Amino acid sequence: MTRIVHKFTRTVPDWQPRVTPVKLEEASAEQLDALKVTPSNTKVSAYVLTLAHDVESLKVRSPLFNAIMYDPGGMSRAEREVGALAASMVNRCIYCAAVHADRHAKLEKSTEVTDQLFLNGPNARLSPRDRAIFDFAVKLAKAPPEAGAEDMSKLREAGLSEEEILDLILSSALFGWANRLMHVLGDPVAKTAKA
Repeated sequence: MTRIVHKFTRTVPDWQPRVTPVKLEEASAEQLDALKVTPSNTKVSAYVLTLAHDVESLKVRSPLFNAIMYDPGGMSRAEREVGALAASMVNRCIYCAAVHADRHAKLEKSTEVTDQLFLNGPNARLSPRDRAIFDFAVKLAKAPPEAGAEDMSKLREAGLSEEEILDLILSSALFGWANRLMHVLGDPVAKTAKA
């Protein structure tokens, strides 16, 4: 029996698609071309293989994802992960929240921020900069029009530059969209024991 994961955790669950993923060994030349640029530039996941059914979308999605989350400049990688984590928590995307919490902890070599967020949610004890980033990303995920001028001022007061604010908006908004795809296309499930 498959057990769907419902609790936020840094332990990344498996992801069980509801739509049959493209089999890599059966992928068309177009699909293989689109799959060359995977979101993390590491492996082709079941999620990406599911998205490969729509080659044109995948061809633009993966480079956009990589540019937003991994390009140098602007916010640090760890701070982009806080924005993505905030959106994923608001949207209750257990899989994405785990991925971004795990990446944040590895980048920072500390679990303090993600422990606080998972334990205390919006009442987490965070640095002023992380607090401004998290609060803004939460507002953006809940209702974009609510993230206004006052919130932008708080980001500036916390030391974010215009380039960093744009990175935060992009990473948070990207995961507002990605979370919705994950929810509809599959479920986070407990990892199965390896034989």
